[in-house]
Amino acid sequence: MTKQIVAGLRSPDALDARKFEDESRRIAELLTNPALDAAERRAAAAAARDIVLKARAETRRSGVMESFLEEFGLSNPEGLALMCLAEALLRVPDADTADALIAEKISTGEWSDHRGKSDSLLVNASTWGLMLTGRIVQPPEDATSDPGGFVGRMVRQAGEPVIRAAMMQAMRIMGGQFVMGRTIYEALKRGQRTVKKGEAASHSFDMLGEGARTMVDARRYFDSYANAIAAVGKAKTGDRPETADGISVKLSALHPAYRAVQGDRVHRELYPMVAELAKMAAKQNINFTLDAEEADRLALSLQLLEKLAREKDTAGWTGLGLAVQAYQKRGEAVVGWLGDLARDTNRRLMVRLVKGAYWDTEVKRAQVDGQPDYPVFTTKQATDVSYLTCAEALIETGPLIYPQFATHNAHSLAAIDLMAKRAGRTDYEFQRLHGMGVALYKAAGRERAVRIYAPVGAHQDLLPYLVRRLLENGANTSFVHSFLDEDVPAERIATDPYTLLSATPNRHPRIPPPPALYGASRINSLGLDFSQKETRERITGAIAALDEAGPIVAGSIIAGKAQTSNGEEVRAPADASRIIGRVASATDADIDAAYASALEYQPHWNAIGGAKRADILEAMANAMEQETDRLIAILAREGGKTLDDCIAEVREAVDFCRYYAVEAETKFKGVEPLPGPAGETNGLELMGRGVFVCISPWNFPLAIFTGQIAGALAAGNTVLAKPAEQTPLIALEAVKLFHAAGLPVEALHLLTGDGKVGGKLTGDPNCGGVAFTGSTEVARIINRTLAAKNGPIAPLIAETGGLNALFCDTTALKEQVVDDVIM
Repeated sequence: MTKQIVAGLRSPDALDARKFEDESRRIAELLTNPALDAAERRAAAAAARDIVLKARAETRRSGVMESFLEEFGLSNPEGLALMCLAEALLRVPDADTADALIAEKISTGEWSDHRGKSDSLLVNASTWGLMLTGRIVQPPEDATSDPGGFVGRMVRQAGEPVIRAAMMQAMRIMGGQFVMGRTIYEALKRGQRTVKKGEAASHSFDMLGEGARTMVDARRYFDSYANAIAAVGKAKTGDRPETADGISVKLSALHPAYRAVQGDRVHRELYPMVAELAKMAAKQNINFTLDAEEADRLALSLQLLEKLAREKDTAGWTGLGLAVQAYQKRGEAVVGWLGDLARDTNRRLMVRLVKGAYWDTEVKRAQVDGQPDYPVFTTKQATDVSYLTCAEALIETGPLIYPQFATHNAHSLAAIDLMAKRAGRTDYEFQRLHGMGVALYKAAGRERAVRIYAPVGAHQDLLPYLVRRLLENGANTSFVHSFLDEDVPAERIATDPYTLLSATPNRHPRIPPPPALYGASRINSLGLDFSQKETRERITGAIAALDEAGPIVAGSIIAGKAQTSNGEEVRAPADASRIIGRVASATDADIDAAYASALEYQPHWNAIGGAKRADILEAMANAMEQETDRLIAILAREGGKTLDDCIAEVREAVDFCRYYAVEAETKFKGVEPLPGPAGETNGLELMGRGVFVCISPWNFPLAIFTGQIAGALAAGNTVLAKPAEQTPLIALEAVKLFHAAGLPVEALHLLTGDGKVGGKLTGDPNCGGVAFTGSTEVARIINRTLAAKNGPIAPLIAETGGLNALFCDTTALKEQVVDDVIM
C-alpha cells in the first residue's frame, strides 16, 4: 500500500531530531503504516517459504561461511572462539603467541556438540583443526569418538608446528570465502567467472580496511580507490552504472578526522578527495557508492553526498550512490531526504538498502555516552519491518532513485518483489555478500540479476574487519544461520515480521534505554551528542557567553561567604593572553574560620541520617545536569579540555553524586542489629569521622573534586575542599551548585590556594581525615603529617600519580589500540 513519503527535510542536520526517537513510538508508526497489506503479507510469507524449501531441496551443501554460521553460529563459545581466531591469528608473527592464542580459544569449547553435523568438509576440518597446505587430513578415530578428549590432547600439544599450520591454513581458506581477491585485478577476474557461471550480474568492489588514523593512511586508501576505479572502468561490460560493476567507498578511510566536530576540516580536506574519486567514476560511468558507517556520521555523509550531487562536472551521471541503514530509526526519513535531493538536483541516485552492520557498537556507544535512547532498533523484528518500510519508500519515490536491496532474507526478497510489482517497477536490483546467499538467489530465480558486494584486499587485513562486522551484527544474522537448517521449519524462517513485531511491539527486554543502564539503583548520567549541530551550536554559545561575561571573581567560601579580595589573574592554558578570572588565596584566618564552622555543624550533619543526605546529593546531580553547558564552558576555558573530555567529566561528577547518594541511603540507615548471645544486644552503626579535607588535582578539576566531596558528605562528614591552584573557577562553580542544591553552607567550605594552603589544612589537629588525589610525593608528606598529630587516627584516602601501562601483543588490532590509547 502506497503511503506518504517522508519529505521536506532539506537540511541533513534536521534528521537528527529522529536519531534517538522513542522506540515504542517509532514501532507504533511502522505498524500503523505497513508497507504490505494483509493479503500481500500472506503472499510474501508463502513465497518466502517456497524459496526456503526449494533452496533446501536443490542445495546439497552450503557455502563455507553459511555452513560455519549454521553449525557454530555467533552465540556459542565454539563459534566465537573460531571467529576470534580468524580475527586475530593472521596478525600473529611469532609461533609462541600463535600457540597460546589457539590453546586459549580452543580449550574452552564443547566441541562434541558439533561433531560432524555440518555437510561442509571445511567446517568439520575447522572443528578438528587439521587442515594442512590445502589438504584435508582424515581425523584419527578418537577425534570422532571422543572429540572433547581429542581437542584437549590437541591443545596440550599446541606447540607442535602441525597444529599451528593447520589452524592458519583453515583461517586463510575461510578468508578466501570472505574476500573476492587480493588485488582489484584478481577480484575482477574472479568476478567475471562468477558472472559466466550465472551466479551474479555484476559486482560492487569494496577496498575494505580500517578507517584512516593518519593522512598517510588516507592517501594510501585514496590511491587504492583510484586504482580500483580505473581497473573496473577498463574491464566493465555494462554500458551504464546500473549494469556495470562499481566501487564502494568508506569515507572514514579517506580522512582520520571524519566526524561531525571536525566538520569544517572534513569539508575542506576530505571532500576534494572524494569529489576527485567521484569524477573518476563518472568518467568511467560506473557506480560509486558511499558506504554507511556509524550513526554519528550520518548527517556529515549526507552533506558530502549533497555536494557531490550538485557537482556540475558530473551532470548526467547516474552512478552516484549511498548506503542506507534500515536499523536506524531515521532510516525512512533518510530515504525521504534522498528523494528530495534527487528531485532538487534532477540527478538519479543509486541507493543501497542494508539492515546495518554496527549494531553492537551503536548500542554500546549510546550506553557509554549517556544518550537518551539508541539510534537503532533493539530487536531484529523491528529492524526487519523498518527494512520493508524503507524498501517501499525507495520503490515509491520514483525513477530518480535506483533501489539496490542488500539482503540474505527470503521474506524480504519476496516482499520487495511484491511491492515493486504493485508499483510497476522493474528497475531495481538485489545484492548479496560474496560467499553468501548463493542458494537463496538461485532458489528465487534471481541469481543472474544480483549484484555481489565483493571485498578486495589481503586476507590478513580484510578477514579481521569482516569477522568483526559479523560478530558485531550477530543479532541480525539469525536468518543466515538457519536458512538451510532442516531442523528449523521453513514456516518459522518465512514468518511475517509484522506478526512478530505486533506480538512484541517494544524494545528488547534485556536492553534497557541508556538512562536506565544501572537499573533501579540509580539513573545514568545524561550525555551530549556532538554529532548533532544543535548541540555543537548550543555549547559554542555557552562558551561565548562565558567569554562575554568577563573574568570570574573567585576565592574561598567560608560558611557561604565569599572571600575574594586581593585576587590574582587566572589565564586560559590554551591562550595565555585570555584572562578568565581572578582568585584570592585562603588565609590562615580563613582556614581557622572554616574549621570552626565545619566542626560545630558536623554532629548535626551526621545526625540527619543517610536518606536526607542522599536527597541533597541527588539534587546536586540534577543541578549539575541543569548547568551542564556552563560547566563545560568553564572546563574548556580553565582546564583547556576538549568538548568530549568536558562532557565526560561533568557526567562523572554527576555519577559520583548519584552513586554516593545510594551508598548514603543504604549504609547509613541507623543501627543495624548484629547476632549475639541471649541477653546481649549488638549493633553496628556507621557514622562520620568529623571534618574531612578534600584535595583534588588539576586534570580532573570537577569530577574528582565533586567525587571526593560527595563521598565524604554521604558518610556524615563536613568538608573543607581545596582544589588545584590551576583550576579554582570550576571548583567555585561546583561549591555554589552544592549550596544551591540544598546543602547547608556549614557542611562544605571552599579553600583556594597553592600547596601551602593544603599543608595547613592537613596539619590542623581538627582534621578528621583526608581524601587526596595527586603526586605520590605529596601523599607521603600528608601521610607523615597525619601520623604525627595527636588525637584519633585520621585516615588518608589517596590516589597517587603515575603512568598507566597498556600491554599489547600482536593479536590486538593496531587501529583499536591507537584509539584506546588516545582516549
